[in-house]
Amino acid sequence: MNPILTRSATVEDLDTLLQFEQGIVAAERPFDPTLKAGEIHYYDLKALILAPDSEVIVATSGEEIVGSGYAQIRPGKDYNAHEYFAYLGFMYVKPEFRGQGVNGLVLEALTSWSRSRGIAEIRLEVYAENKVAIRAYEKAGFTPNLLEMRINLKDADK
Repeated sequence: MNPILTRSATVEDLDTLLQFEQGIVAAERPFDPTLKAGEIHYYDLKALILAPDSEVIVATSGEEIVGSGYAQIRPGKDYNAHEYFAYLGFMYVKPEFRGQGVNGLVLEALTSWSRSRGIAEIRLEVYAENKVAIRAYEKAGFTPNLLEMRINLKDADK
C-alpha cells in the first residue's frame, strides 16, 4: 500500500474534486432538508485553487487522490479579537480510505498553511447531527463555538 501524502491541488485535479464535492453533498443531505434536489455545488473549486488567499489540499495514495480540504483566509468581524481567520471546508475522504488518518493529514497541511500566513484562528462548520465528523474535529483540537438554529415556517404552520 502506498503512503498517504498531501499536496496543493491543481486545476488538473478538478474532475476528481468535483466528484468529491458530490460525495459531500450526498453525505450531508440527510442532515439538511433545505438542500435542493439534484446536483448542486457548494464551491467554486477552480477559484479556490487559483486564489492567493486560499489553499486546496489533496491527499494522495500513489497517483490516486483520496481526500481533500481547503482553507480560505477570511476577515474577522469588527468585534473579533482576530483580524483574520482561516475557514476550512471541502473536507472529504474516499470511503475506502476512511479511518486511515487521511482527514488528519489534510487538517495538518491546512493548519500549517494557515500558520505560515500568520493566522491564529481556524473555523469550520459541521452539522450538529453529524456525530462522526464532530468527533473527528474534536480529536484534532476543535471545540464547539456556536450552534445555528432554524425553523421552516411552512412546516411550522401544520
